[in-house]
Amino acid sequence: MTPSTTTRRWGLHAGLLTLWFVASFGVVFFAHDLQFVVANWPVGFWFAAQGSVLVFIAIVVIYAWIANRGEGQEPGFNAQAYAAYKRTLHRRFALYIVCLLLFLLGLALAERWGLPKVWVAGIFLSATLVLYAVIGVYARTAEASEYYVAGRRVPAIYNGMATAADWMSAASFISMAGGLYLQGYSGTSAQAGGLAYVLGWTGGFCLVALLVAPYLRRLRLYTVPDYFAVRFGGRWPRMIAALAAVLCSFTYVVAQIYGVGLITSRLTGVHFEIGILLGLGGVLVCSFLGGMRAVTWTQVTQYVVIILAFLIPVSWLAYKQVGNPFAPWVYGQQLQKIAALEQRFMDSPAEQQVIEAYAKRARAYEKKLQDVDASLQQERQDLRLKLRAVERQEQRQPLRAIGEAKVDEGRVFALRRELAAVPKDAASARESWTRAMAEDWARAKPLGGMPPHATPFAGDPAGTVEQRQEFDTSRLNFLALMFCLMVGTAGLPHLLTRYYTTPTVAEARTSVAWSLLFIALLYLSAPALAVLVKYEVMAHLVGQPFDSLPSWVAQWARDPSLLTVSDVNGDHILQFAELKMGADLIMLASPEIGGLPYVVSVLVAAGGLAAALSTADGLLLTIGNAMAHDVYFEGDGNKAQAMRRVMWSKFALLVVALVAAYVAAQRPAGILYLVSASFSLAGAAFVPVMVLGIFWKGTSRSGAVAGMLAGLGVTVYYMATNLPAVRTLLGLAGDGLWWGIQPVSAGVFGVAAGFLTTVLVSLVTRPEPSPTGVLAQ
Repeated sequence: MTPSTTTRRWGLHAGLLTLWFVASFGVVFFAHDLQFVVANWPVGFWFAAQGSVLVFIAIVVIYAWIANRGEGQEPGFNAQAYAAYKRTLHRRFALYIVCLLLFLLGLALAERWGLPKVWVAGIFLSATLVLYAVIGVYARTAEASEYYVAGRRVPAIYNGMATAADWMSAASFISMAGGLYLQGYSGTSAQAGGLAYVLGWTGGFCLVALLVAPYLRRLRLYTVPDYFAVRFGGRWPRMIAALAAVLCSFTYVVAQIYGVGLITSRLTGVHFEIGILLGLGGVLVCSFLGGMRAVTWTQVTQYVVIILAFLIPVSWLAYKQVGNPFAPWVYGQQLQKIAALEQRFMDSPAEQQVIEAYAKRARAYEKKLQDVDASLQQERQDLRLKLRAVERQEQRQPLRAIGEAKVDEGRVFALRRELAAVPKDAASARESWTRAMAEDWARAKPLGGMPPHATPFAGDPAGTVEQRQEFDTSRLNFLALMFCLMVGTAGLPHLLTRYYTTPTVAEARTSVAWSLLFIALLYLSAPALAVLVKYEVMAHLVGQPFDSLPSWVAQWARDPSLLTVSDVNGDHILQFAELKMGADLIMLASPEIGGLPYVVSVLVAAGGLAAALSTADGLLLTIGNAMAHDVYFEGDGNKAQAMRRVMWSKFALLVVALVAAYVAAQRPAGILYLVSASFSLAGAAFVPVMVLGIFWKGTSRSGAVAGMLAGLGVTVYYMATNLPAVRTLLGLAGDGLWWGIQPVSAGVFGVAAGFLTTVLVSLVTRPEPSPTGVLAQ
């Protein structure tokens, strides 16, 4: 590459990165000033939900097009044979699409002709899992290049689909639309979210394209820790990178397996733990037998299921409400209607009654917490007295109508259950009542504690001191979360390894563009689904009598974490504040909310299952390869060891899958939180050292080791010391937050510590000679 070409390439990088920064951080920072409405759209909301995503797509497409024009053909690459191979793949993919659509049509007709719902669900679930298993068995391999990188012959468009399926995890498919429903534009000052996920999980691909993926693909590696070994030499860079890959991927995979259990149990009716094991079988058949080769083609088929499952309900809701199925383009007009409904609910006397009822409950818990022992004893005594009174009444009136007897039996059973649920000791009572008090105070606010949907950030920059501080904290947390999601995207090992599978570096660049395009189909639709479902709930569900609520409410209310409804003010009419919907419910229940046939509900559940399985496949493969290839064998390239490396990778994958299944069965924190935490860990551990290693020849081995340890250490410390259990155990006072930033965004401190430490240590140590091709030219 000539000096003039190099200058032009650096200018291209600088210009596109500037555009990326303005379209993301610039738009968000000034969002409060962009609330004027154009063509039914609040401008700030449109940019965050759609405009910036379109800019991100343009950035990666322009970069791939310009960079690939100057890319010569790689030695040994047979363009004619590759073109013939792609034509064969296109024919097979088209046949799969036709068969899937005919299968869906057949199930829909069978349901209409009377096929029981349980059979519809069973047939669909079995068919998809069998398909994934057949691909896994057909693509089984023990060859290292096939197992680790699918033989490096996956075309860009199919690698883009596989990456999209790998990326669109349970968090994207199941929880993101729900998070947008609950959090609106930006969430609250205490919990950032909303459109930060859309911006963060799409804008990060600009960093992948411009700073990471092509440079790693050029080195023909097997794993991300391989890069650290090649660039810096020695044992410790690889080992620390491998352990960091295990840590962030394990956190991520627990969330996916949790999603697998949630969907499988819903689809089949089995217990949550059994659902985990059923889904895990589908994961292991693919990743265990065929490695990256099997996982790639399984993910291609899963992408089609995922995108159909998401687009059909949102398109139907858009057509039902505004007469146009192109939801991302038309849902802006519903934002204005939601704003009017929100104002009506805030002014409603009935809603005010509900708010006061929750506040009364919270104050009752506050009173109990003033003397926990006495309150606990009094509660037990009151329940026992009530139970004895009902039992004595039964004994005095042995001859009663059957209906009255059943009512009294029900009261006795309810009182006994309530007595059994009383905390066993003062410590558990304090914990339970504190949690209940916090939940009641959270719901004792307008709109049940949810922020107005289109309003950027809590507080008011022109209000009181407290309101201004709340606004600044809310905006800072939004920016911090978005930063962590973007930088974490550029550091997640299971994502970066996908770009090792393309035949050439040019195909890797093109593949990033295809990945973002396929991902954007869902990410542009998720805000639309949140708005359309919220309007459906506000306009058509709220205000109905409790005995006239649709059947899906009772079905989903069986799981209180997904849906709770209660007549708090006693008027027998559902108020908005009396309805609490979990984030995971919005997508899964969208077909029933929209009145679609049951086969679409099954398709949505299968799409969520495919999203969780596809990501779990990639994550388990990353963990197994890191433990066997990078830790045990330390990347030994001896061909005689290749079979043993692959077998140990499979064994490690199996062990990790079982451990992750056990952790997921304990129902840890929500899917979105676990996934977001893994992004902070990946961004802090990998990105500073990786980017500096690619673009700065002065980065030394000691600097790399110190930078990874500093970034990871600061992130883990900040997350751990802000866990309530840890703060209680260590007797720490206050909230422990730095500048009010929430623990999920700890990566913002870890990334800064990683960059600073790497640069300072590298400046005082001597860098090792870099192999040819490692540094960006």
